[in-house]
Amino acid sequence: MHFTLGSPWFLLLLLLLPCFFWCRETDRSFYVSKLDWAGKESSLLSWKQWFKILIFTLMVIALTKPFVYESEGNQYKKGRDLILAIDASGSMAQSGFDARNRFSSKYEVTLKLAKTFTQKRYDDNIGAVIFGTFAYTASPLTYDLEALEYLLDMTTVGIAGESTAIGDAIMQSIRTLSYGKAKNKVIILLTDGYHNAGKYSPKQAVAEAKKLGIRIYTIGIGKKSDYDAALLQTIAKKSGGKSYSANSAEALSAVFSEISKLEPSRIRGENYLNQRLLIFFPLIIVIGLLLLWIFRQERGRE
Repeated sequence: MHFTLGSPWFLLLLLLLPCFFWCRETDRSFYVSKLDWAGKESSLLSWKQWFKILIFTLMVIALTKPFVYESEGNQYKKGRDLILAIDASGSMAQSGFDARNRFSSKYEVTLKLAKTFTQKRYDDNIGAVIFGTFAYTASPLTYDLEALEYLLDMTTVGIAGESTAIGDAIMQSIRTLSYGKAKNKVIILLTDGYHNAGKYSPKQAVAEAKKLGIRIYTIGIGKKSDYDAALLQTIAKKSGGKSYSANSAEALSAVFSEISKLEPSRIRGENYLNQRLLIFFPLIIVIGLLLLWIFRQERGRE
């Protein structure tokens, strides 16, 4: 366990402590018949003064937000840099992919299952690339799964054009992965079509991925006759990944379940783990001291 302060600058208030001795209260006049009866107690020896100092110090400590946190694992998370490259071309608007909801398009079902997949990957740094005629990064690598889902929900079929640029999708995924620090980098490519657009060929993109040690898992959506199964198998094989086919929502869910068993790696994570605030301890002591002060004042009046 480690100890630290959330707002250490509040400690500057302790510079006011000398005021308890040097700053005088408003002058008040007292009349006594003999000077010998007047007390000559020094403020340095007054228990009341030190009592006030203790209460003030404890309140300052509470303002600094002290807390403890675990040191184990606070520098790293186990996981990988992972990109979902999702086809949003015109053919993904076809319905009937999900037997329980035949009115949903292939794209809608794919997004839904992709979000379910990411929700269980707490240790991975995940991003998303959407592609059609061109490819773009819909979400950079992030641990914020809610933000990732929000950004995916903003995408629609045709947002990147009607064609299918598989080569560009892989290259854009590689660019997005370049900002991550994990040793294990993975692309999950989902498509229901043939490569027929874009600046880069799948061969160029796969060669670049292989050079950087990035594995590509390919998933063909729909009937095998609808997409280039041979190309997807080649992409996966040459990059060290695996190729899957999913002709239904149920099959796609099973594919995601298998991919979720990828081996984890270490990646930089949050600064503090299992943070526990200690602010209540000084506050409880302050409340106890104030109650004691009130009790002594009441007894002094009796």
